Amino acid sequence: MRPPEASRPAGTGPQGRPRSDRPTGGSPSGGPALHTGVTGLAILCAAVVLTVVTGLVLQQRSGTLRATRPDDSLRPVLAELGAVPGERATLLQFSSAFCAPCRATRRILGEVSAMVDGVVHVEVDAEQHLALVRRLHVHKTPTTLVLDGEQREVQRASGQPRKADVLAALGKALP
Repeated sequence: MRPPEASRPAGTGPQGRPRSDRPTGGSPSGGPALHTGVTGLAILCAAVVLTVVTGLVLQQRSGTLRATRPDDSLRPVLAELGAVPGERATLLQFSSAFCAPCRATRRILGEVSAMVDGVVHVEVDAEQHLALVRRLHVHKTPTTLVLDGEQREVQRASGQPRKADVLAALGKALP
């Protein structure tokens, strides 16, 4: 028969053994808590490395013109916007109001269209044309579509393109 709780000496457990306030199952320096801390630190380090690598890849791709598959003509899109396409090519830029790279892209595309005959720069406010943004799969601003003389998308850049890259893309789009 067990002694009642009140008759147990202070500092003993239910079976009369000395009770310890230290955590069980590990070393006196922390046991499982130390193991959990190391695991948490490893997970945090892995997350930081993954974030940095992803950021570097996205930064490297930003503004790079990539070839696209020429689908249907975007002539109806330009008509919907009330824009007159270029005879030889059109630089279609999607921008937003508080986008600093959009302003720099506007300047670059304006300079390029002034340099190359038959090329027109058309800027679209992405916030005002959300249905069009979704339809053309524009995921960020600035996004530039390089359209050939038939108003088919030849190349696309998400982010601020370099002037040399825009000129090279036009070289592929022009007849």
